[in-house]
Amino acid sequence: MVTVSAAEHPASPDSSLPPTLGAELRYRAKHLPEPAMTLGELMDMLGARVSALLILVCALPFCAPITIPGLSTPFGIVIAVLAARYAAGLAPWLPRRLRAVALPPRIVARVLEGGGRVVGWFERRLRPRWDWVADAPWKLRLHAIVILLSALLLMIPLPPFPPFTNTLPALTIVLLTMSSLERDGAAILAGHALFVGTLGYFAFWGAVVWETFRRLVPALTG
Repeated sequence: MVTVSAAEHPASPDSSLPPTLGAELRYRAKHLPEPAMTLGELMDMLGARVSALLILVCALPFCAPITIPGLSTPFGIVIAVLAARYAAGLAPWLPRRLRAVALPPRIVARVLEGGGRVVGWFERRLRPRWDWVADAPWKLRLHAIVILLSALLLMIPLPPFPPFTNTLPALTIVLLTMSSLERDGAAILAGHALFVGTLGYFAFWGAVVWETFRRLVPALTG
């Protein structure tokens, strides 16, 4: 989301690019440079739709119910920065240190190829509806705030248990990004509902951990 729509920017300067995000991700996967690339180089390569594409690339690896050690925090930071700038009406930008992060080409290619298939699945099912949810730029910026909050949850360095602590924020990010791009108001509201459910899930496990800690401390010290 943090995004310009396809209608506003049909393609990046390369007019040979496919018009849809899913097709563009798959195209990019096949045209990556051989040597290792940096996050900044990936941003430059993604072109006009850099915010949407980069947010999806960073969130999609966490949509599966598995833990990817060490990646949720930096990827969450990238999503949070892009979402915050979009919500503030600013152009896409990342700090120099983040732009300098090296990305293995094979992993990037796999993420782009797999992401293209997932994004294509969403694109075939989402459609413009419930215009009142996404009929103005300021409304889209409000939805970007929820993407930002979801990115903050994704950034929390949690152990593998409890499960889904990466999956639920990532799914919220992907759903809100895609539904905002497609101006699908019903799906946007579903994304907000998923975010509320994610907050409830985190609150539940937070209460479990606190109660366990509260009971263990007297037992260990007494």
